[in-house]
Amino acid sequence: MTQFQEHRVPAKGGSLYVRDYPGTGPAFVMLHGFPDNGHIYDDLIPHLVAGGRRAITIDFLGFGASDKPAGAQYSFAQQRGDVMAVLDALGLEKVVLVGHDAGGPAALNVALENPERVASVMLMNVFYGDAPGLLVPELIEIFSHKPLQALAHHFLASPEQFAWLVEFQRRMLLGDASAHGQVRYEEFLGPLIDANFRQQPSAAAAFAQMTSQLQDEIAANTGRILALRRTQVPVHLIWGRNDPYLHLSTAAFLQSQLSNASLHALDAGHWPQIDAAQDVARIMLDA
Repeated sequence: MTQFQEHRVPAKGGSLYVRDYPGTGPAFVMLHGFPDNGHIYDDLIPHLVAGGRRAITIDFLGFGASDKPAGAQYSFAQQRGDVMAVLDALGLEKVVLVGHDAGGPAALNVALENPERVASVMLMNVFYGDAPGLLVPELIEIFSHKPLQALAHHFLASPEQFAWLVEFQRRMLLGDASAHGQVRYEEFLGPLIDANFRQQPSAAAAFAQMTSQLQDEIAANTGRILALRRTQVPVHLIWGRNDPYLHLSTAAFLQSQLSNASLHALDAGHWPQIDAAQDVARIMLDA
């Protein structure tokens, strides 16, 4: 098992769980989406560490092993604050921010707001602003569509019904995943997501609040497109081309809005860091 140091980092609203894997160079600081946590990078990290690089995972407040305070207010702005709290607490002057799924907005916006702290950004199957062909998974659509909030809360109040909905979404997200991807999902990713909701306190409150703000965040990021076009921070898009929702066209459009971006399409699904961990590590280490 790859060795790491655990940190509890104070942030606004509670403490964050952070894993710090030793190495050199600008640290890879890895941000997860919802409804998962920092363990989505477990398959990727050994390859990065073997390449001599430091790697850090963060569980955002409300997810994984981070605090889940009663009555907490979760938001995309709060997640940007979580990232900065970790950078400051660990004395990280210059980092590579890595975002997957809903971790993408935090990675890009922290880079826009703090370009002097960010050497580059790596994005895997993320969303940001409005984009042609952008599809939202059905589970997220229910929780993000404000007229359906009563239905969303009904699902959350019934563990059996919510589990059914999550299982449906799992099957849809897997799409045409390889046999390896199917097995890895059953053995690793599915239980990871289940644990996020089954533990007490659970990630349900953070998930519900974050998804309810999805469309607002997409609109806000669409308003940041000019700043995105002007940034000189290098951005590397590492994309699973078999993602049934965040298609390769989403990545191509995001690349077109950046002045310093590369796009790497892999034979992988929504989680390229799991489906093609070695290929993803090679791209990250070579960038």
